[in-house]
Amino acid sequence: MPSETAARILVIGTGDTKAEELLFMKQFIEASGGRAVMMDVSVLGDPPYSPDHDKHAVARAVDVTIAEIVSSGDENTAMTLMAGGAVQLVRKLYQNGEIDAFIAIGGSMGTDLALDVALCLPLGVPKFVVSTIAYSHLIPPERVAPDLMMILWAGGLYGLNSICRLVLSQACGAVVGAARIVLEARTAAPAIGPTIGMTSLGSSCLRYMKTLKPALEQRGYDVAVFHTTGMGGRAFESIAGQDHFCAVFDFSLQEITNHLAGSVVSSGTDRLENAGARGIPQIAAPGAVDMVDLPTWQDLPAKFSTRPFHAHNRLIASITVDADD
Repeated sequence: MPSETAARILVIGTGDTKAEELLFMKQFIEASGGRAVMMDVSVLGDPPYSPDHDKHAVARAVDVTIAEIVSSGDENTAMTLMAGGAVQLVRKLYQNGEIDAFIAIGGSMGTDLALDVALCLPLGVPKFVVSTIAYSHLIPPERVAPDLMMILWAGGLYGLNSICRLVLSQACGAVVGAARIVLEARTAAPAIGPTIGMTSLGSSCLRYMKTLKPALEQRGYDVAVFHTTGMGGRAFESIAGQDHFCAVFDFSLQEITNHLAGSVVSSGTDRLENAGARGIPQIAAPGAVDMVDLPTWQDLPAKFSTRPFHAHNRLIASITVDADD
């Protein structure tokens, strides 16, 4: 039995189709010293166990019944409603101090729901998604929480096997360990100053951070520098939207150029918006807006074929923009 002070890990999944996997996770979490809190987000069936939070509680959180969800006759509508209910319920559980971390499993359906849940929890709460579509282009950057941990669920489409047991064990061990460290850090963490968010493309082309960071730290500020290659800008905007910054120095804006040019190296549609929306003081400058980033491993789009091209490495390359752009 887990102790009363054990980290409480919320485990989310469709218990009607993945009961064996979810119960394996519960057993592993508790054997690792955590406490598993089970939430079922099934729609059609029922799990062969009694979850701590059943599908009816999830549906009630958005003022509908499971029968009403089923009657919609549309699987996307059904899962969207369950995702909304899960978000409301999880947020309440966290605010009431009933959970310390969460882990979810799923294919595309479960992942769709889990991404919403991860976004509803504040920065620093351990979030882990075990997904058959992890890291794929099916997942847009704006749906990824800035501190989300994700692992590809190899062999996890149906039932337990030796491969998916390894994946689930790693994931459960990771989330229990993360939750334990976070709980310990709450009492042991040193005091730090207010945080300034800063963006940069890299130390070789945008060098201001080498001067600004130590100068700001000498004045008592904590400085977090974000790498603006799509996901970095997404994390920067998400954290700004959670009021974690006292000010922002946003000097690397090529993710906006990327987005306008149709590049997949995008940070989403709300780049350069969240600090202002929250009333956070910001200084912005058009660093690196004269270029578009593209994946090196994809064919160069025909419209850019005559542009100056530079492969930074095997992952990311850049072309320059012209006057029309």
